[in-house]
Amino acid sequence: MVKNRTFGSLEGNLQPRFFRCALVNVSPLLVNEVVKKLSNSGVLALSFFRWAEKEKGFVYNAESYHGLIESLGKIKQFKMVWILIDELKAKGLLSKEAFVLVSRRYARGRKVKEAIEAFERMEKYGLVCDDQDYNRLLDTLCKSRNVAKAQEVFDKWKGRRFKASVKAYTILLEGWGVEKNLLSLNEVYREMMCDGIEPDVVSYGIMIHAYCKVKKYDEAIEMFKEMERKKIKATPHVYCTLINGLGSEKRLVEALKYFELYKGSGFQLEVFTYNSMVGAYCWSIRMDDAYKLVDEMRRCKIGPNTRTYDIILHHLIRGGRMNEAYSVFQKMSDDPGCEPTISTYEIMVRMFCNEDRIDMALRVWDQMKAKGVLPGMHSFSTLINSFCRENRLEDACGYFQEMLDMGMRPPVPMFDNLKRALLDEGKEETVKALWRKVEKLRKSPLVG
Repeated sequence: MVKNRTFGSLEGNLQPRFFRCALVNVSPLLVNEVVKKLSNSGVLALSFFRWAEKEKGFVYNAESYHGLIESLGKIKQFKMVWILIDELKAKGLLSKEAFVLVSRRYARGRKVKEAIEAFERMEKYGLVCDDQDYNRLLDTLCKSRNVAKAQEVFDKWKGRRFKASVKAYTILLEGWGVEKNLLSLNEVYREMMCDGIEPDVVSYGIMIHAYCKVKKYDEAIEMFKEMERKKIKATPHVYCTLINGLGSEKRLVEALKYFELYKGSGFQLEVFTYNSMVGAYCWSIRMDDAYKLVDEMRRCKIGPNTRTYDIILHHLIRGGRMNEAYSVFQKMSDDPGCEPTISTYEIMVRMFCNEDRIDMALRVWDQMKAKGVLPGMHSFSTLINSFCRENRLEDACGYFQEMLDMGMRPPVPMFDNLKRALLDEGKEETVKALWRKVEKLRKSPLVG
């Protein structure tokens, strides 16, 4: 059921309100958990923290600050992030971990120069950078799709400031693999060998994954055989990569071969490798076999988990089996350790919105909120776009307001879609009100 919302409410106060509860003892654990829950809503997280620090039982600790840095970094409030860094230093709680978080958020926000500068500022705060910190910086740059910059940093500092290692080379191999740039990946591999650094099982696993990513499965299998010749024992991750890749190409017989090799490898059975085989069955539309494997997981007491269900849901929806997908979704909460996550809810909301079943999307939405799972930007966008399609603009604006209240900046395509729908209905003033709200959020200094 959609709550009554009015266009006039758009002019309401953006700042969230926290109400004082009688006899609340604000323990460090409580603060950490709430800040973590609000990881997708930096405005609320900071407001809660500033309220909590005045309450009985509050104790400053690094974990809550790190949670704030993470959530504020997501909405690019870096001025406030550096204020928190200074607070950590003043309270004697500052560690390298805080700078790792700052660098990561800069990098993910496409502020690569600032990410590197944040790493270098550690020494100005009295912390000494070592090889491990350097590797983490390379990893941060690569994981934020700035691999060329990571390679540039590596080439610039190699042998001067930091020494090359199997770890550093492996990070670059993974980065180029994610970019599907096999030319650069092979260049790094050759340089690694020229430096006399032998690839380990992690390096091989990453290269096998890179070949699978570009559908060069025969080359991936050859790399696996090279590992065997060198007596390097494949890990479950390597088996998982091959099963996933071969399964997605419907090379089910080969996927099963590596699954059986994994089961006989002596490694403890793990849920993620079983999940890869569940996915392989799903790609070949062998849903009954997928369900049987889930039962085997239960017998072996290694699962299933939420990811198992997400894989099955994805393939059921992909195959147009919507009713079966909803039935599987409803069973999740009854399966220990399989509570739906934000990812699961996004899958279901998107499914119903794509089917123009916004009533069911809202039922899932309400269930998500009742379980204490905060919706993310993608969930809001999907729902608001659906309201626009159905010309339910008051509801669209209401949920847009809720999104802003949580400190989320709207994606440009969704915002443009909403503005266009409102203008088509002659609601220019509402568009202006929305714009003022977005600008207010964008320019908010969040001084706490």
